[in-house]
Amino acid sequence: MSANSPPAGDPLVPLSDEHAALDVISRSVLNLWDTVNTLTRLRPTKRERYRVTIFGSARVKPDHWVYGAVRDVAAELTRLGCDIVTGGGPGLMQAANEGVKLADPDGTHQKSVGIRVELPFEQDVNAFVTQAFEHKTFFTRLHHFVLVSDAFIVTPGGVGTVLETLMVWQLLQVRHLRDTPLILAGAHFWDGLLDWTRAAMLRPDMPLVNPEDLTIPQVLPDAPAIIAAVREHHAKWAARQG
Repeated sequence: MSANSPPAGDPLVPLSDEHAALDVISRSVLNLWDTVNTLTRLRPTKRERYRVTIFGSARVKPDHWVYGAVRDVAAELTRLGCDIVTGGGPGLMQAANEGVKLADPDGTHQKSVGIRVELPFEQDVNAFVTQAFEHKTFFTRLHHFVLVSDAFIVTPGGVGTVLETLMVWQLLQVRHLRDTPLILAGAHFWDGLLDWTRAAMLRPDMPLVNPEDLTIPQVLPDAPAIIAAVREHHAKWAARQG
């Protein structure tokens, strides 16, 4: 039997039978997802590098004070020994990657990673990324962030940043992610979202989450608090690697 022959007992499906052909395609795609899900269960015994993903807006300009604050936090984390991972685009993503360059000008110690998705209005990886990955869809890109990250810092952003935040939050809630800090940077930016979750999801007449679910994100007001939290987690991670 040739390599292209169908398995024994499976009838051939003519392309003229549109319903049957679509069924074959659908089942094949689902089987591919099963394979991907199985492969992503694999984990190295030890992680060689501690990676901090920094999410944030693509629209913040380099002359804004928030850009400088994100750049400086990323620089300090680089000095701590962290690789920095972003979406690879402009704005606060660029600020974080620039922070790596600021702290490690030769790029000899830490990595500045960008995990991109194809968008018609954002064509290029920012100039400070030293290792880039390209994705066709947001779904695979978000999965990539989850697979490679030891901590997440979420800076001000729009719909995309909120999507990333809620996905990580939900994975921590259902324990598909464990022992992974989710840090929301800047208390006042997140006030409305957190107030809404408490008011809408913990109603006595219809509780939709457990109270402890809403304590998963750490809301930290400034750079020193963020760096201290990552430093503490990084020290525990380093001890486990030994």
